[in-house]
Amino acid sequence: MSFRLPRFPLRLAGACALLVGLALPAASRAAMPPAVDGQAMPSLAPMLQHVTPAVVNISSKTRVQVRNPYFDDPVFRQFFGLPAAPRERVEQSLGSGVIVDAAKGYILTNNHVVGGADDITVTLQDGRTFKATLVGTDPDTDVAVIQIHASHLQALPVADSSALRVGDYVVAVGEPFGLSETVTSGIVSALGRSGLGDSRYQNFIQTDASINPGNSGGALVNLRGQLVGINTMIFSPSGGNVGIGFAIPSNLASEVMQQLIAHGKVERGTLGLQSQDITPRIARLLGLAQDHGVVVTGVDAGSPAEQAGLRPGDVVTSINGKPLHSVDELRNAEGLLPVGSTVKLGVLHGGKAREVSAVLRPEQLASIDGARLDPRLAGVTFTELSRRQRSQGMYGAVASAVQPNSRAAAAGLVAGDLVIGVGNMRITDLRMLRELAGVRPRQLALVVADDQGTHYVLIQ
Repeated sequence: MSFRLPRFPLRLAGACALLVGLALPAASRAAMPPAVDGQAMPSLAPMLQHVTPAVVNISSKTRVQVRNPYFDDPVFRQFFGLPAAPRERVEQSLGSGVIVDAAKGYILTNNHVVGGADDITVTLQDGRTFKATLVGTDPDTDVAVIQIHASHLQALPVADSSALRVGDYVVAVGEPFGLSETVTSGIVSALGRSGLGDSRYQNFIQTDASINPGNSGGALVNLRGQLVGINTMIFSPSGGNVGIGFAIPSNLASEVMQQLIAHGKVERGTLGLQSQDITPRIARLLGLAQDHGVVVTGVDAGSPAEQAGLRPGDVVTSINGKPLHSVDELRNAEGLLPVGSTVKLGVLHGGKAREVSAVLRPEQLASIDGARLDPRLAGVTFTELSRRQRSQGMYGAVASAVQPNSRAAAAGLVAGDLVIGVGNMRITDLRMLRELAGVRPRQLALVVADDQGTHYVLIQ
């Protein structure tokens, strides 16, 4: 289920902010009575005694290279005697995390809290501090796993988030603004939210429990003290909490965590089909009685979709019994279901309704060792773009792996960079990059695209 909000900013709950202290009147500071009419006052304190030790503070530092067109020019550097190494600055981030395995020290948090960090420090409720190692991150769901080696840890039990209902009471625990554990309460406002933020696969829990900057990666728990979600972002026109927060469901976070621990990355499956949203005009052209669903525009040879009998022109109306309204919902389902899952699709074929089954299989992406292209690219692995990336209009080849001690790493190439050109030659796919084999330009200049635009990476 997706929805659209007015154009107010969504903010990841992991930044610092300025706090203004407000004096409270004396009446508001008065302690509440322990009992009223002989009945004990309800309190979350007993439950929170078991929850808060499992919620940690995470501080990370990331070294970011500062690019300058003059410093990137080797002639300019040589003329002025400037060092070849790029300059850098250090960015700091504060967030939260949840211990989910006390014996092995595994901690769930957000990718935007620790992704790309060079130094991660975890502070426990008892004041102990440990250096953490990054087990793996998944930017597509904004989930990350880090690990510490410590004794006497307390983990949080994980609940089945699919059992949540709108109206259930929940409690958010984290370290907003870098403060020690802070607790807020509310209810589940909505389920299955998507179309928010930057993560590609979304199934958010919406809650009115206050989530503020620094809460990212913290725990959303039920009244039994079980983890039902990982707090990740707020909807806010001003940067502060307005009662609309979002958390990643514990089921999704747990599935991602298991893959990150086992493989260091997440393997996602695909049905192997291309599709298009059905508009009223397309519905009329196809003679459809309804304008929901997606129309199949292409089927990959040998794909699960082809084996299930899908053909261009078919209309997919439901997935696992749930009505399908858009291509985004179909891609979301592909990205969130585990590889090997059997997917049941409701299909209109020739105007007749039927149900077919398909098994999600990993998308096979071709790759090549950079050393085969040019010795200066040793230590780099280039991979073709996924179907999803191509559907978004992207082109080029991805530097999927870059060894830290390689020439490319020293020049500033990082894993995940998109190479769209070499010198003055445009690179649209991996095949064009392969054509570099045997060509030895005196100066190897890769044109790289990232979130900040395009720039040259000059490899000596």
